[in-house]
Amino acid sequence: MDRAFNAERGEIVLDGRARLTKVVSEVRQDLAFRPRMPRRDPRRRIQNLRRTVPFIAALLASVLILDVVVLAELTGREPDKAAFRQQTQPVRDPGGFVAASAGPTATPAPVVAPLKKPIRAHLLVVADQPLPPEDVAEVRDQKGVTGTEVVDAAEVRMDGKRVQTMGVDPSTFRPYAPKSTAESDALWANIAAGDMAVSFDLGQDGGLKLGSTVDGGGRQLRVGAYATVGMGSISAVVSRQTARSLGIPTGNALVVSAPKADSRALRAKLLKLLPKGSQVATINPVVVERRGRTAWPTTAFMSTDQIQVALQAAQAKLGRPYVWGAEGPDSFDCSGLVQWAFGQAGVSMPRVAAQQWATGPRIPLSQARPGDLIFWRNDPTNPGYISHVAIYWGDGKMLVAPHTGDVVKFQAVYTKNLAGVVRVSPAVARGVR
Repeated sequence: MDRAFNAERGEIVLDGRARLTKVVSEVRQDLAFRPRMPRRDPRRRIQNLRRTVPFIAALLASVLILDVVVLAELTGREPDKAAFRQQTQPVRDPGGFVAASAGPTATPAPVVAPLKKPIRAHLLVVADQPLPPEDVAEVRDQKGVTGTEVVDAAEVRMDGKRVQTMGVDPSTFRPYAPKSTAESDALWANIAAGDMAVSFDLGQDGGLKLGSTVDGGGRQLRVGAYATVGMGSISAVVSRQTARSLGIPTGNALVVSAPKADSRALRAKLLKLLPKGSQVATINPVVVERRGRTAWPTTAFMSTDQIQVALQAAQAKLGRPYVWGAEGPDSFDCSGLVQWAFGQAGVSMPRVAAQQWATGPRIPLSQARPGDLIFWRNDPTNPGYISHVAIYWGDGKMLVAPHTGDVVKFQAVYTKNLAGVVRVSPAVARGVR
């Protein structure tokens, strides 16, 4: 039966005569790549190590094992080690349950500027080396750009997990974060003091508990807050000082605000003017529909055979454990299962749930069919962020990798925090990076 899609009502209708190119005016792209640490010459690393060993030995004498902050430098006296042995307690602030208390220490935290005017982030640039100042200035001069923030970004191993980490200046970066995150004074104070903020998903399902310490790049990092920054696969935020101690490149990334610019066109411009190898991603991808009534052709979606292959592939993984960040074939997280199963059917899916939300038009739950994707917004630190996904099986059931401690299994579809249902278009999914 022919159907049509009404962008205002969120209803989909299939029409075999329509063309896909008339439907999608823009597919906003998100950060699907993993910013990685630059490769270094092993001989240079050994030379640097020989030079720095005496300094490190002296530094470690004044650093608590549970903190990455050099307390002796901040206070000029020995910190009270006993104070840090006490259990940290969570702090509730206007943004919600996001931060751990710093504990009963007399150490003054670095001053963080209060939040003034929120700034919406639209593009994220990441390069494998520091961005030249003249290139940053040229980005700022682009038509429609109203704000930029230089940051650091790389993948860091944390307790064996690959975590995309961003180094920021808490005072100047906080306006670019989602509202609840930006408003939390305790959160940014903890980051400024040397703590790490991790996404709610990484904290809950990745096992990085609030107030705990983890090994990050050979350093002990305290999880001081849960804070989803809403930028694709970025799962951890530290101060730029801490980022340097982890070996993250300095100034190799840039957050861009351009509320009145065409994100797609601006992205293309930036890719031309930035150094070769730079990557530019649109933050929080969405499928942008044209106003009024439009139609999707039946050929825009997965074929019956593709849907069957994807469902069978997912079903074959029943009982496999949930592991945060896992992409298969022996363990999965929620979006990793979707990417792997659809990949078996020849459909190239982006990696995280927030990206998979942009792989096709939204449809009513009542019209869901096997192979459609169901999404939820479960993150209290950023209620608007897509944080969970499952594959609709039919008859009110879904196949999902639920959370840590569970396995891939069938569940009844639930509607608490439901964001919506998406019918995957392979052509659209291929363009979300």
